Amino acid sequence: MPGRSARVKKALLALADGTFFEGRALGYEGETVGEVVFNTAMTGYQEVLTDPSYKGQIITMTAPHIGNYGMTPEDTESRQIWAEGFIVKEASHMASNWRSRQQLQEYLHEAKIVGIEGLDTRALTRHLREHGSQQGIITHVDMDTRRVMEKAKAAPSIIGRDLAAAVTCATSYQWTEGSGEWTPSLGDQPRVGATRRWHVVAYDFGVKQNILRSLVDVGCDVTVVPASATAKQVEALKPHGIFLSNGPGDPEGVPYAIEAVRQLIGRHPVFGICLGHQILGLALGLKTYKLKFGHHGANHPVMDLRTRQVEITSQNHNFAVQVTSPISASPDRPPVVDTAFGQVAVTHLSLNDHSIEGLACVDRPVFSVQYHPEASPGPHDSAYLFTEFTQLMEKRHA
Repeated sequence: MPGRSARVKKALLALADGTFFEGRALGYEGETVGEVVFNTAMTGYQEVLTDPSYKGQIITMTAPHIGNYGMTPEDTESRQIWAEGFIVKEASHMASNWRSRQQLQEYLHEAKIVGIEGLDTRALTRHLREHGSQQGIITHVDMDTRRVMEKAKAAPSIIGRDLAAAVTCATSYQWTEGSGEWTPSLGDQPRVGATRRWHVVAYDFGVKQNILRSLVDVGCDVTVVPASATAKQVEALKPHGIFLSNGPGDPEGVPYAIEAVRQLIGRHPVFGICLGHQILGLALGLKTYKLKFGHHGANHPVMDLRTRQVEITSQNHNFAVQVTSPISASPDRPPVVDTAFGQVAVTHLSLNDHSIEGLACVDRPVFSVQYHPEASPGPHDSAYLFTEFTQLMEKRHA
């Protein structure tokens, strides 16, 4: 493990707008660039770091003390850390957890992730909230503020970039692992011992492992395919349903996926999450836009417009679906918009900024949500959506 001297080395965070923060080096000694965002979850930092949706981003944790329960192999959401950098107020250099196998500093160092601690993360979060997420740089090796600021300004934006290609699988594979005994039920259906009946083809735009476990838990045999898989290749697998996963970056950066989904709409039940929700929106003919500072955390309230119930959700996205054509609404049903595929209902809304959080085709077995019903980290309020997906497949293939 790196020695104590590495912890007191000076580090610098520079934002593209010329704002600087000084702190102490954390993780691997070096320099990294990315879009600086903030995450409001108090726990789940390991799941956050290994979520492929964070490719291209430097994560600021708003909770002041991070790392106190260490790192556990079972809690990773993918094969590696995808975040470009990590920012915390105070990193714990002691883990108090019987499941822990590593301390945070050691984990970041082994993965060659550059981080910074000891800065005012509340001030940084307020700055990002007021001025928007923006490109930034963490450096342990260059303290020339003018030069570092120019590097931050020159860092590539995530707008228009195909980041899914960087995190997707190279070839298709089968996923068979469920959640076991660690987590509670998915709606009314038990997570353990479900009879697998449904063959689901899951597009890997940066899929989290707990999403795949959740699909297995409700009775699905899952074939994971690369983001570049064509509709013809998916059809050859003879699926009962199509799942569109989470992932990083701008949905407009993956036109090949949008076209594939457009061809699959109506042929099979479709369920999308996060980036998959945005790709589905574009395939349906809707638009997307970049949020000022995104939604990142495990405490976002969302209203289900069908039931008027509020769910607390886990979220991680920088873009959202936008409805530009007129919406019709009535007191007894969610608002709907006309598309080339018929009417599409806006089923869920964020109670923080009223952005669209869910869509469903009125006459087709197709729906999506912007948030993460599998949690990891976060609440399980929305886990019932996986069961709803199987119900659509059962109705279609009865």
